[in-house]
Parts: sequence; C-alpha cells; structure tokens
Amino acid sequence: MSPGRSPWFINVNTSAYGQAIAAAIFPDPVNGLYTTNGSAPLEEQHGLRQLYKFGLYSHCGYVNGTEGVCSNTTAASRFTPYDVITSDMLANYTRISNALVTQTTFTDTSYLGNFTNAAYYLLTIGTVCAFLAFIVGLVKHTVGFLGSTLLAIVGSFMLLIGATIWTVIIKKAQSVNDIMVGQPGNMVSLGIEVSIGNGLYLAWAGFGTLIASIIPYMISCCTYRG
Repeated sequence: MSPGRSPWFINVNTSAYGQAIAAAIFPDPVNGLYTTNGSAPLEEQHGLRQLYKFGLYSHCGYVNGTEGVCSNTTAASRFTPYDVITSDMLANYTRISNALVTQTTFTDTSYLGNFTNAAYYLLTIGTVCAFLAFIVGLVKHTVGFLGSTLLAIVGSFMLLIGATIWTVIIKKAQSVNDIMVGQPGNMVSLGIEVSIGNGLYLAWAGFGTLIASIIPYMISCCTYRG
C-alpha cells in the first residue's frame, strides 16, 4: 500500500544499514534483515524498512519510495526511532544493533520521546492561537484587534519553542549519521541517516507568518475607529 502524504518532521534512511551489519559480523552472512512486503505491520519483527518517516501523529515505514505502511494515528506521538527500527528486526539483529549503535542520542528513547511529546502540545497550542487570532480579527472592533494581537503573540511564542525543540532533537539525532562500524581496516558508515522532514519547515513558516501578523493587528488595534 502507499501511505498518504503527511508533514513528516524526521526521515530515517536505513537502506545502507545492512552493509554495516555485514561489515560488523563478517564473514557471517546477513539474511532476513529487510522485508520487501510493503504491507507488513510495523514493529512486529517482519523486517527492517528502507525508510522511516516520523510526524506528530504517526510514523511510517517504506520498503521503497512509495510502498509502505503507517502506525496507528495517535495524538502526541513520541519520536522513538531506535525502538521502532529494532522492533522491526529479528531478535538476533536487535542484539547486534544494541552493540553497534551506542553513545548516541538516537537511542535515547526517554529524551527524544519526552521532548517531542512536549513539542507536540506547544505546536498544537500555537496553531490553535493562530486560528483564533484570524477568527477574532474578523471582528472589526478595537477589542477584537487587541485579542488577535495577544493571540498572535502567544501563538508565535508557542510555535517558536515547539519548532526549536524539534530542530534541536533532529540535530542531536543526526549524531547517528557519523557512526562508523566494522573490522579494523574495513570501517564503514553505520548506514542509518537522519534528515529533516518537511514538517519542520512548515512549523518555522507558521511561526514566521504568525509573528509577521502581530504588527498589522497591533496597528489596527491602535488606529481603528469603527
């Protein structure tokens, strides 16, 4: 199946992770690490996906550019990429991964989960404030413009903090991109690459748009004589 489009905050590409496993356990073969079944449920040891995408409400795993499946939609979905990835693997590959992927924030489920959970509520409050600022601003009255100004200020602050948290989380999670594994003289990249999704850009764009609306609302509040 092909999951629907959604604003994803983080992409995790694991397509080269098999090469890292092979280098680490050489000369033993790597069999059954990935699945080619795009409809296989996530986190049930059916096999690793080539690409994972994480958003505010769910995450999806893809076996190629389009074929994949998503988790259940949940408010304040926590970003726990290492748990998601290892839950797709067979138990032996999970044990190998635990030995390979160390000393990186990417595996810190508590840290990543707690902060992204908080960011969800901040972004949600900011979005609600932006919507209310627009609605209240339609009331052509000084009090209405004052209310819109205050809502825009509060919403901008919430969006700023929420987007900042996600930016920091992504930067810290990207530490996994630099891990090298393998035998001496045959070191290769871990093959797990974290990148920014379009959701973060949308969050920052929302912040910029809302903060830009404060001055017009404020001017209208001070000058409107209707």
